[in-house]
Amino acid sequence: MRSINLSTVTWRKSSYSNPDGGQCIEVSDDSPALVPVRDSKDPHGPALVFPAAVWASFVGAVKGGDLPGA
Repeated sequence: MRSINLSTVTWRKSSYSNPDGGQCIEVSDDSPALVPVRDSKDPHGPALVFPAAVWASFVGAVKGGDLPGA
């Protein structure tokens, strides 16, 4: 497994995050090929890194209401 240095990326809170500060994720748009995602409550914790095409497909499904409700 390849290690990816995320110490210099710029994080932004997802527009779908809970406005009261809970259940929030942050993403980075710094790489055209990869999208790191982390829990905003644990900024020094682990991040998941997705290929950009996979992330775009997921976001499209969320926006389109194509995912089953929790």
